[in-house]
Amino acid sequence: MSGPMPVVFLGHGSPMNAIEDNAWRRSWQDLGRRLPRPKAILCVSAHWETQGVYVSAAEKPETIHDFHGFPKALFDVRYRAPGSPELAHRVAELVRTPHVHLDHKRGLDHGAWGVLAPMYPEADIPIVQLSLSSLQPGAWHYDLAKQLAPLRDEGVLVVGSGNIVHNLRLWRPGMTDGYDWAQRFDEDIADRITEGHHEGMLGYETLGPDALLAIPTPEHYLPLLYVLALQREGEPVEFFNDQVASSISMRSLLIGG
Repeated sequence: MSGPMPVVFLGHGSPMNAIEDNAWRRSWQDLGRRLPRPKAILCVSAHWETQGVYVSAAEKPETIHDFHGFPKALFDVRYRAPGSPELAHRVAELVRTPHVHLDHKRGLDHGAWGVLAPMYPEADIPIVQLSLSSLQPGAWHYDLAKQLAPLRDEGVLVVGSGNIVHNLRLWRPGMTDGYDWAQRFDEDIADRITEGHHEGMLGYETLGPDALLAIPTPEHYLPLLYVLALQREGEPVEFFNDQVASSISMRSLLIGG
């Protein structure tokens, strides 16, 4: 591999996307085939929230089924990718502030395996997760992520897994189009990303009434900031899955691909 590894943000949507034959899952399969093969993956998922910052350091992380009300087939999924204590220690070494704690028991939540299993079905690439200290402001997460920049030159694929717009309270099954406010916010964020205006996205709470509906809680939005923080000068951004259904945006992006 020549040059840095790309960085990816994936709108993951429903856990069922991990096993259903749909456009989202097929896009993740295609992505896994086209990307340079990583030595390891660091995933920042919406579904690991902590007080303080933790990195998973288990050698054989379990598959966490952190949801309810779905078919048995989804609970039967076991994604047996190895962990990487080595990468976990490297993350803790790179991030000087705040202190990063190692969690030797944490498995892979569905924000991670739900997208990585379609991308890498052989489950042969080591995966480490970085937790979200979700009570911290956006700029804090962005600054933390900046410290991870050397990983891109070490063959590590950084994956953010969440959704730019994620409001389950207003979700309407069968509603294929997005609410007007959801469409507007998704497009506003896409414009800011295209223009490189990261700073304006950090204080997402100040982006108007659409933002309050799009981000009622921050955990699905914050992984995007980790990915944007790793963009280098002049690197292209490629959007894909840029659809909004009801109150969830599936917009995803590839940087440096």
